[in-house]
Amino acid sequence: MTSAPKFAYIRSKALLTACREIPCQHCGVADGTVCAAHSNQARHGKGRSIKASDIYVASLCTKCHADLDQGAQMSREERAGMWDNAHRNTVRTLVKRGLWPLTVPVPDSRRLT
Repeated sequence: MTSAPKFAYIRSKALLTACREIPCQHCGVADGTVCAAHSNQARHGKGRSIKASDIYVASLCTKCHADLDQGAQMSREERAGMWDNAHRNTVRTLVKRGLWPLTVPVPDSRRLT
């Protein structure tokens, strides 16, 4: 008996690279450190030893990414809210600029919140 995967993971180097092409979607800096920050939320597929699906990334600079992942200054809810806002902005910006890879599904807008 085989079990069905609980989450359909999408991996895309093109999408992760595109995230570097726009400024940080939290603070707005474009300092060369911006990269794709994966969601830390289980609802996006984050697991014990697996990153969330690549469609659940936010373009964040090194400082904002560190604040998100190691920041003791924010509650869990505040970190989730920060990432959610940056993710929505990332998806909108990449799609608007034509940088979202055509072969990668855009997350359902109902799941963006």
